[in-house]
Amino acid sequence: MRPLAEFSVQDRRGVRAVLFDIDDTLTTDGKLTAEAYGAMADLQAAGLLLAPITGRPAGWCDHIARMWPVDGVVGENGAFYFRHDADKRRMIRHYAQDEKTRAAYRRRLDELCRQILTEVPGSAVASDQFSRQADLAIDFREDVPPLPMAAAERIVALFQAAGARAKTSSIHVNGWFGGHDKLSMARQFLLRETSLDPDADNGAIVFVGDSPNDAPMFGFFQNAVGVANLSSFKGQLDAEPCYLANASSGAGFAELARALLSAR
Repeated sequence: MRPLAEFSVQDRRGVRAVLFDIDDTLTTDGKLTAEAYGAMADLQAAGLLLAPITGRPAGWCDHIARMWPVDGVVGENGAFYFRHDADKRRMIRHYAQDEKTRAAYRRRLDELCRQILTEVPGSAVASDQFSRQADLAIDFREDVPPLPMAAAERIVALFQAAGARAKTSSIHVNGWFGGHDKLSMARQFLLRETSLDPDADNGAIVFVGDSPNDAPMFGFFQNAVGVANLSSFKGQLDAEPCYLANASSGAGFAELARALLSAR
């Protein structure tokens, strides 16, 4: 990973969209700071397309799509995207799976949840689980005393043994059935809802994240950026971003925003 300062002015000037994780990328210690929120607003005001690509649940994403200065949101690690059409006053919702399939997988996840909580003491169902539609989030560091990464790895192994996919964020392990991930749904969002082609316009799209569940995005986007706290996952990433910010979390996101805006 190269310092963000090496992201050339010419390449920064060509950026048309910023996709970003939320927890510990946009937020800092669980809070959305004025600096980070202002950075989003400044980027959108400058004409850039913005979209969070997050593991957070459908209930949160409905709010985000309506209320934040963004053009859409991918949620539950790629289970769907939401885009609010303000002119028509309607929410566009696109899912990776149909409702019947999601319901069948939900029953399997409920059974798996009981096993995980029994076999990984100290873990808990994430407090935002009530507003999820397609995945199961197991908390190992948000609202419970922090567990070692070995506990997160055990949770991942239990998901995988049941045939589910699992990704570790900075606070949760998210598990789901199906082939979707952050990248697959981000691609659908861009192709269906914007003028950007994720392949042809790869260099015009920046993704910024902080943890292992962002690896598919890091591996695909040539101008991907990590905030400084990504360094705590060194050796645990399937793919790394090209650049690394000096600052952590929301301050790192704001650092990237300033770098992009200064080149325009």
